[in-house]
Amino acid sequence: MKAADLIINPSTTFKEKPDPKGLVFGTVFSDNMLFIEWSVDSGWEKPQIKPLENLSVHPAISAFHYAVEPRGLTEAKLLHMLWLNEYTLFEGMKAYRGVDGKIRLFRPSLNMDRMLRSAIRATLPGFDKEELLECIRKLVEVEKEWVPYSTSASLYIRPTLIGTEPSLGVKKPSRALLYVILSPVGPYFATGTFNPISLWADPKYVRAWKGGTGDCKLGGNYGSSIYAQREAMELGCQQVLWLYGEDHQITEVGTMNLFLHWRNEDGEEELATPPLDGIILPGVTRQSILDLAHKWGEFKVSERYITMSDLIAALKDRRVKEMFGAGTACVVCPISTILYMGEHLHIPTMENGPQIASRFLKQLTDIQYGREDSEWTVMVS
Repeated sequence: MKAADLIINPSTTFKEKPDPKGLVFGTVFSDNMLFIEWSVDSGWEKPQIKPLENLSVHPAISAFHYAVEPRGLTEAKLLHMLWLNEYTLFEGMKAYRGVDGKIRLFRPSLNMDRMLRSAIRATLPGFDKEELLECIRKLVEVEKEWVPYSTSASLYIRPTLIGTEPSLGVKKPSRALLYVILSPVGPYFATGTFNPISLWADPKYVRAWKGGTGDCKLGGNYGSSIYAQREAMELGCQQVLWLYGEDHQITEVGTMNLFLHWRNEDGEEELATPPLDGIILPGVTRQSILDLAHKWGEFKVSERYITMSDLIAALKDRRVKEMFGAGTACVVCPISTILYMGEHLHIPTMENGPQIASRFLKQLTDIQYGREDSEWTVMVS
């Protein structure tokens, strides 16, 4: 795969750009896409930027089988639903239009690192990370008018890699397709950019397990979470707080990494997040928050296990300051309530400012939108 071989044949018809204030996550797509095919015999074909179109594939391709199998699938739905399967992996990153009018990507090399790790775990073909990133940068450059003229919206970038071998055998695919689609997005949650959310914590469902694929961004990890998410919403909660093990370790919140700002058992002010032990997705925003916190040097920063018993004890002792999720889609999202074992646990995030969560949000978005210079950004135009 070489960015120098990129063939650009963009669309000659253009859709109307949506109002940034009314965007619903992942429902509107730009005019063009990046499309790269691979086979075991020929390797990667020349990358193409071409008009966004439906995919035409054999119904036996490996991406359709052995994980979530959507019934009644039509070609028109295919492009939006492939990410639900085990022979599919994807990334989530964004392009931001800065206050200076320039377009930036935020730490995209970390996304490429994670995507390659996911590809290896899924037995899908590897790729040159720098070359793919340059192809993505070119796609965003072609579609620059799709990057919202707003500092509360952005252009979501979805690189996807699927196995396309037309065989029902459970084996390493001999054919694959890598494509990238773009979608202008606003706040991920309907409640807004920085409104607190409620969580449902129940040990009967797990997101990932030791030796599994929880540390990779594979489609099957997400498709299998939908049932629990629906139950959470039926109970009046917006997201699932995923627990693990007999001691009910806190792992992730919905599709986000989780942070707890508290006074720990030793009386220290601490920002804690679960460790990358194979069941936690190594989020780009997670790493950025850890990096910022270490740079500030104002409190202890830990990657450690936290159980529901630890949290309940800290709440009773009034040691909890803030709890929040972090991810590309939402950036930082405060948590206000957890429904656990039939009891609503109040998390005093909003009563405490929330000073830390809002500070992380401000600095991250200042970097993303060009209000603060940083080596974390890559310029598109």
